[in-house]
Amino acid sequence: MRAAVFEAPGRPLVVADVDAPQPEPTDLLVKVKSCGICGTDLHLSAVTDRSGGMAPLSRGAIMGHEFCGEVVEVGCHAPGDWHEGDRICALPYIACGRCLDCLAGRGHRCQSVQFGGMGKLGGAYADYVRVGGAEALALPNGVDYRRGALVEPLAVGLHAVRAANLRPGDAALIVGGGPIGLAVALWCRFFGARHVVVSDLLSGRLGKAAAMGATNGIDASKENVIGRYKQIAGRRPDVVFDCVGVPGSQQLAMDYAPLNGRLIVAGVCMRPDNVMPVKAITKELSVRYVYMYERRDFELTLEMLDTGRIDGSAMITDVVGFEAFSAAFEGLKTPSDQCKILLEPEHP
Repeated sequence: MRAAVFEAPGRPLVVADVDAPQPEPTDLLVKVKSCGICGTDLHLSAVTDRSGGMAPLSRGAIMGHEFCGEVVEVGCHAPGDWHEGDRICALPYIACGRCLDCLAGRGHRCQSVQFGGMGKLGGAYADYVRVGGAEALALPNGVDYRRGALVEPLAVGLHAVRAANLRPGDAALIVGGGPIGLAVALWCRFFGARHVVVSDLLSGRLGKAAAMGATNGIDASKENVIGRYKQIAGRRPDVVFDCVGVPGSQQLAMDYAPLNGRLIVAGVCMRPDNVMPVKAITKELSVRYVYMYERRDFELTLEMLDTGRIDGSAMITDVVGFEAFSAAFEGLKTPSDQCKILLEPEHP
């Protein structure tokens, strides 16, 4: 099969012919229909040591965890009523399925979890991917493959907004208009925030933010963010989401927050950072870090997409096949108006 293969940190991915994965008895083999490029993969492709908290990829690794596809083989002991031809997405890992974390829908906390695209379990930048039967979720009829590839990043946004205890009428500020910031904006609007304001240094992203539910946008390259926010909402935000994840962004979010405000750190910073805790202390901020999602986040996202109550397709800015994939991946390493690029193996 074809796959975009990691060779070495900082080098472009190489599309090569490799052996297709062999499913275990509890697995499904899935033909990939669509897979999004995630910022985590961009970071992973540059990791050289464990100083950032993540292990370097091995040569030959296949990344890609925002995917959906068609079942082509069902393991003899795969849990669930799966059949060849079923349309699915999946939690991007395989866990034991028996421990308390697995039973609670938090399989990423399982002691024996294997994450897709980060080790022995290959990811979905490929024609085929191995999926745990217990981690698979059926795509409803109202969710096409492109929206199916958005379930994972939308679930990240949902998990962050749930952690914020957002209340109808709240004012929210989302720092960063990338895919996760846009997903957070969508769910803030869904749950009734009165003001959903996205700030970004790239003004071209603000149009996408409006299409994803933002009520206003702030060009952080030209405007004083908190000054402009006060003009919009008449006050500071009730909750601030750091969806950037670079050194300095968490401190900015603390600066923007009000007294007794809520700060949700959703951006994954993989480098050392310095913050002034006194700012959070004197404001008595509630600071919450969030990581990944739970199974129920996938389930609600799928149901809301199916019923048309949300639609994240505005974040899709390009769709490519294998021929253009490596260049598209490299292009995302430089900030631009591109947002979510999908790999579709069958794309011409």
